[in-house]
Amino acid sequence: MVETSGGVELVLIGADGGPERGFGGSALAGRGAEVLARALPPVAFDSGNRASRVTVVPPRADANTMLTVLRDAARRDGRWLVVALLGQLVTDPRGRRLALVTADSTPDNAYRRGLAWDWVVSTMVHGGQEESLLLVDLVAAPPVWEALADGDQGPAELLAHSRVPLWGRVGPWTGGRRGRSAILPGGEGSFGWALGRVLERGVPGAPASVGPAETHPAVAAELAWGDLASGTGARLLVPPSGGRLRLRNRAAVRGALAGLSVSEELLAVLWRESAPSDPASD
Repeated sequence: MVETSGGVELVLIGADGGPERGFGGSALAGRGAEVLARALPPVAFDSGNRASRVTVVPPRADANTMLTVLRDAARRDGRWLVVALLGQLVTDPRGRRLALVTADSTPDNAYRRGLAWDWVVSTMVHGGQEESLLLVDLVAAPPVWEALADGDQGPAELLAHSRVPLWGRVGPWTGGRRGRSAILPGGEGSFGWALGRVLERGVPGAPASVGPAETHPAVAAELAWGDLASGTGARLLVPPSGGRLRLRNRAAVRGALAGLSVSEELLAVLWRESAPSDPASD
């Protein structure tokens, strides 16, 4: 657990499905969660003096452990609950519900062992925070991907909830040799990778304080080349505008100080001087 200065509960779940070849799309999910754990805290959540918590769930944890960590975070009062899910999706036998594959699953038990999507959303909806955001970096094998691509019916309708905004990417994945060129959650070209790069560099031309919606075009631009190179389509989930979650835009301060040698600590001080510490209510 990492303590930072802000008012956010940040829970990162990168689930590694284990050695089953059919769940190889989750192989880099744990690494991706660690990347976001390093990238998000330094630039996010300037909401006053209340402490934030950053919790990275072990990639080989079971679904009960993941859900317990999430529920503990949701019970705490605060401004924001931000959850990141990275890994591979499966559906229930009827193809109506989604779950995140967890460690040592098999094709026969993956849904029963997995972290159910509706558990995650329900926990976030009933959390003690004022606002929430669900970051997703996910892939799905052909049958699941086809179900998700079927308009807004079946499991696809789960990818929308008025009280739990989504931001991220869901892409197709095929096992075996054909899956070698796929973009894996946490790997190069994935949403987690792209978001980490954008947060590190900032968004040129944007204000010192930006929200997910203002950050998304830069993340989408990072993702575009990877999808073109791999020859696969993906579903980008665009965060809604509004809300009070703010991210520090490093490019704004660096642009103002072009040519000067300054430390990261000084950049943080200058950003706090140029951005409100407590964003105004909508």
